[in-house]
Amino acid sequence: MKIKLIAVGSKMPDWVTQGFNQYTQRMPRDCAVELIEIPLAKRSKNQLAEQWKDKEGQQILKAIDATDWVVALEVQGKNWSTQQLAGQLTQWQQMGNNVALLVGGPDGLSSECLARANSKWSLSALTLPHPLVRVLLAETLYRAWSVTVNHPYHRE
Repeated sequence: MKIKLIAVGSKMPDWVTQGFNQYTQRMPRDCAVELIEIPLAKRSKNQLAEQWKDKEGQQILKAIDATDWVVALEVQGKNWSTQQLAGQLTQWQQMGNNVALLVGGPDGLSSECLARANSKWSLSALTLPHPLVRVLLAETLYRAWSVTVNHPYHRE
């Protein structure tokens, strides 16, 4: 299984790349994390946020394979504890499909992306900066994986 983090935005600060890589490089091959960056739609005063979300959403949907299990990161999604995420990770691995985690741009995910999602996950009720979300996701996935294999990284 591969976990594809499909995220809107590019040209992240060095600390984001370093933090993301710090955790994703620890993941085993059978649970590898791949980052797919979607360019931010060009903003103009003559367009509405929905138009930007739709443009970004079209690019996100192109990066999803038909067999991918899709999880939209969405404020209205479910909150998972580390143990619950570890359970989700185990279920994903047992399904045998790749998982696509969708992170929208500043305006969120398009309605088409949300409709394609098999589930919705909320990292926090807080508004988080998108660069930080990448690092947080990488660490959270590594921690959940460590729970599934009784690795000492996660201690309760």
